[in-house]
Amino acid sequence: MKIVVLADESLQMELLAQGLRENVLTEWVNEPEALLNYPDADAYIDLLFQNDTLRNSILQQLYPKPVFVNAVITTLRQLPEGFIRINGWSTFLKRPVVEAAAADDNMKIKTEEIFALFNKTPEWCPDTPGFISVRVIAMIINEAYFALQDEVSTKEEIDIAMKLGTNYPYGPFEWSKKIGLKNLYELLSTLAGTSSRYQPATLLKKEASK
Repeated sequence: MKIVVLADESLQMELLAQGLRENVLTEWVNEPEALLNYPDADAYIDLLFQNDTLRNSILQQLYPKPVFVNAVITTLRQLPEGFIRINGWSTFLKRPVVEAAAADDNMKIKTEEIFALFNKTPEWCPDTPGFISVRVIAMIINEAYFALQDEVSTKEEIDIAMKLGTNYPYGPFEWSKKIGLKNLYELLSTLAGTSSRYQPATLLKKEASK
């Protein structure tokens, strides 16, 4: 089994957090075009995915092999046919469970087979922006920005309170740095299009624009 993965060093480590099964060959690349150098691969994973015409054109050439894309905000309806969405945002990929969305049962079977090689289990989610856990964490981070905006406390104190009080692995501001404020702002803005409760805090928007 050969799997080609487009990733940076950080996401590579997260993908391999549970180890790798025997008899699996992984090829790591850092440019989308390099994926085309491995036509004999059994599957392709793009953890640095960007939803643009050129990127999609490259990835479509790999089909009908399974093509997994780190598309947390972009849904299947906005992607070429055959792509499989996964939540590969920083800190979420290192879990033994991978949030995913696929168009049919055949793709789901292929996904389960591939991620079993990384000792991970897909958790099938509705095809909505943010999957489940990212949407929840994004809201927590947004509420932390509202609290900071209202001068309830400092970033450092809010982070400490959340880690000690809820046993979260990261405080909301610490987590926002790992995920990326621009990613969070884009997700919240997308979700706000259907519900005002997701409206990004003014301070979050300001810091995301820096």
